[in-house]
Amino acid sequence: MIGKKTPRLLLLAVAIGIVASGIMLSVFDGQYRWLANEIVETGSSEFDQILQAEFELVARAQLAVAAMGIGRVIESDQAADVERALNAALIDNQTLIGIRLVSDSGQSHRAGNIAVDDNPLETRWFDERLIIGMPLVIEGNEVGQLSAVFDVTGLRAESRRFAAALRNKQLESRRISYLWAGAGTLAALLLCGGVIWLVVRNQTKRIRALKIQAEKLRDADFGEPLLVSRKDELGDLASVFNDMRHRLRKTTHSRDYVDSILSGMNEAIIVTSDDGTITRINAATTQLLGYEEEELFNVSIDFVVNTSKGPSLATDSPSGLPKEAIFESKFGESIPVSYTCSIIDSTDGTSARRIYAAQNITERRRAEKRIRYLARIDPLTKIPNRMQFQHLLQRGIARARRSGKSLCMFYVDIDYFKEINDTFGHLAGDTTLETVAERLAAALPVNSVIGRLAGDEFAVIIDDMSPDELGKDKTTALAQKLLDRLADPFFVQGNEVFMTASLGIAYYPKDAPNVIDLIRNADAALYHSKKSGGNVYSYYAPKMNEASVERLMTKSKLKRAFERDELLVHYQPKYNLETGEVFGAEALVRWELPDRGLILPADFIPIAEETNLIIEIGEWVLDKVCEDFRLWQMSVSSPGRVSVNLSLKQLRQKNFIKRISSILRSHEVSPTSLELEITETTLMENPERTIKMLDQLYALGLHLAIDDFGTGYSSLSALQQFPISTLKIDQSFVRDVVTNPDDATIVDTIIQMGRNMNMDVVAEGVETEAQLVFLQKLGCTYVQGHLFGDPMSSDNYQELLRAQADGTDTYRALFG
Repeated sequence: MIGKKTPRLLLLAVAIGIVASGIMLSVFDGQYRWLANEIVETGSSEFDQILQAEFELVARAQLAVAAMGIGRVIESDQAADVERALNAALIDNQTLIGIRLVSDSGQSHRAGNIAVDDNPLETRWFDERLIIGMPLVIEGNEVGQLSAVFDVTGLRAESRRFAAALRNKQLESRRISYLWAGAGTLAALLLCGGVIWLVVRNQTKRIRALKIQAEKLRDADFGEPLLVSRKDELGDLASVFNDMRHRLRKTTHSRDYVDSILSGMNEAIIVTSDDGTITRINAATTQLLGYEEEELFNVSIDFVVNTSKGPSLATDSPSGLPKEAIFESKFGESIPVSYTCSIIDSTDGTSARRIYAAQNITERRRAEKRIRYLARIDPLTKIPNRMQFQHLLQRGIARARRSGKSLCMFYVDIDYFKEINDTFGHLAGDTTLETVAERLAAALPVNSVIGRLAGDEFAVIIDDMSPDELGKDKTTALAQKLLDRLADPFFVQGNEVFMTASLGIAYYPKDAPNVIDLIRNADAALYHSKKSGGNVYSYYAPKMNEASVERLMTKSKLKRAFERDELLVHYQPKYNLETGEVFGAEALVRWELPDRGLILPADFIPIAEETNLIIEIGEWVLDKVCEDFRLWQMSVSSPGRVSVNLSLKQLRQKNFIKRISSILRSHEVSPTSLELEITETTLMENPERTIKMLDQLYALGLHLAIDDFGTGYSSLSALQQFPISTLKIDQSFVRDVVTNPDDATIVDTIIQMGRNMNMDVVAEGVETEAQLVFLQKLGCTYVQGHLFGDPMSSDNYQELLRAQADGTDTYRALFG
């Protein structure tokens, strides 16, 4: 159809073009003639004015020069001198044809062709001459008037020549314009015909092609929105481009935006190629290492890594877990970092890239080292604590076993230490413990090891002490020496204090073959000394193990505790330090024996661990907690979060996750209402399996906490891998937090670390208001302890929640 219309449209376009061209040429000719005449006349007139102005300016300048020469002779009043000066002016200026001077006295002098003039100061133009006048002034006084006649015939001739040249140029320009107008008209006719033919033939095809291409390129950026003025194919094209721009604005980020994100990050970001060559760093990297981006560009990432202290990062395989490395700064400083590596797959066929995000962990390493030290060393006496002592005893036993020698252990306990505390205060008690440690260190052989096992209990390892007669004599002498030294009085707060100690002695391998048994038997000997009145020593004898028999009896009774319904669950409330509200509680199992009364967990949980009864007890406690929680929900809107202790043997069960899920579903209790407490030792027993187990528990919605934090050996970097939300500070650190700077440092460090890792922190064992206030100042999150009463039954905890809802909770006043 387009092809049929083409000849007709082409003829119509040619006809319209010819008519339009004729009209345009006619108008052009008339306008051109009028305009050309106007230009010639105006140009000639303006040229004459310019020439006259320039000539007059030059003439006046010449007359002024002549006036200066005349002024020098007019004072002589000699007519001959004046006329010579006038003639000299005529000679110096070719266009000057006459000059006249009229002095103020009326005398007249002239030279050349000049007439008498009534008004010598008037300027007048004639066809062939110009008359100019000016006053003659000497030293500010007018002494006469000068008038001069200049020849302007040359000026007139030049003006006529310019007018003639302008007319000739106008005629030549007219001829050329006609030629160009004719040629342009012909070209325009040909061009219009060709363009119309091409536009009609190709417009629709080109528009459709552009529309398809625009849809393909919808993910590119084409600037500002297009104006949609008509509902045609061009309008559709504009709509496609606008839609494309709208999508790009939503889905793409500019390089500047990415740069601003990288620059604002606190972590050092290093982007490398797949082979480890650095291609980009952010500002945090520059601050960390001291290198500018240009210095590290196209350099291997191992250039900034101390590969002698760790693996190569260029060949390291990425993983989702954080790793640690040592960076070397520009100034030679070793910087420990925690980093993660991610792979960015390429979409354009080029090799993949790596992104390393590194964080300076220098301060964390220091804190970790400090906590590790304080976890092994008793902060008060600066000697090994129970855990470290057991480790050192194990090493001592190993040495004795290899050498075939014996080893002796002293178990020391201060007699009536509680009375010293109660009489003189805890500060005096701390001084007493420090004095015991110092006196033991001074009285013992050089290679002896001293440790603090509990509050006022100390232990000593002495090598090469045998149980034969000679060795026993040495042991007896040393034991008596220690007791005598410890019995020396000392002063506390100006008061003389007397103390004594009891001592139990056991040998390896005679009395026990391992650490646990050796400590237990030495403790049995110490118990015998205590029963003997104190301030004596006792050697271990098998008959002292009657307590072990009692332990066996306890074990058998524990197996029947389920059948007899002797187990109880009590709840110790946890309070929010900021609001004073009950946040939740910790579930604590108790055993009530008819003949012994209430037995605390410390007396039967270790037995349950040995016999695997801990699995049954753990499930029973969780079931009981869920049952109580449902009852609380019927009367209280928010019973809080209840934490339950989790043992290592429970975690080792293959179906542990299913069993917990089943208990929660049976009672219709939300997993978010419960928190499982795990010790550091349990966490680190098998980290890889534990991580998977805890991730599954976390996925259920359960909260996870580390119990007795600070007493184990977990690495802070390892803790980052566990989905832990709460740290519980062991009560051994909280007990003396107000008076002991070391305990205060540990507690503050744990609180700050928990805050930096976005974890809640619970302080256990709060017993005094001073401890409560101190923990508030440190910014601890939650507290629990006997300050708020003993652990209570389910009904009493429910009453506490109701009292809190009614505003009658008696303990909230403590948080004011």
